[in-house]
Amino acid sequence: MLFKARFHRGIIDGSITRTFRRWKRLQVTPGNRYRQPFGEIEVASAERVHERSITERDAELAGYGSRSDLLAELAKYREGTLYRIDFRFAGADRRVALRQKDDLSEADLDALLRRLDRLDRASSHGPWTRQALELIDRNPAVVSTVLAAQMGLDRSTFKADIRKLKESGLTESLEVGYRLSPRGKRLLERLRILEANRAKQPQQ
Repeated sequence: MLFKARFHRGIIDGSITRTFRRWKRLQVTPGNRYRQPFGEIEVASAERVHERSITERDAELAGYGSRSDLLAELAKYREGTLYRIDFRFAGADRRVALRQKDDLSEADLDALLRRLDRLDRASSHGPWTRQALELIDRNPAVVSTVLAAQMGLDRSTFKADIRKLKESGLTESLEVGYRLSPRGKRLLERLRILEANRAKQPQQ
């Protein structure tokens, strides 16, 4: 559930706390947070309603000048059930703060390593997380089609993989390509140390 740019300021300052959407099925869950270009919102409630129940106050809370303006917008989308969704601005995208957190404890690092291991084991195309981190570290701001080719993956699969790293605060999307976050760099340092230590161990 995304909002047009003209609603962003009102959502941030708290003057817009309601929206109306036509969906074939409900696409939000009360209590959950949803990312927006300007941060996150938390949904408080979502109810099926009829157009005739919409009031001038509803239109105001949804960021429209009048009830008729809101109804004109809804008229563009005739299919589906009409839902009234109340929400609040929940602050900045939590991943932004997470990316900057590089003072990781041993427990933090172990948890991230376990996360990478789970991603590798769940992958249909084999282990990929270490290679992706190294690739992005060496090639910041390189278009994703080039990086995907170097990984031997199609672009959509590669981008889906990188989104999983982004969820853990390890990468940042740029206007073109990606770069490792401070958190990602710290984890990659640990991976390189572990690899170097394994290389020093005598062969059996």
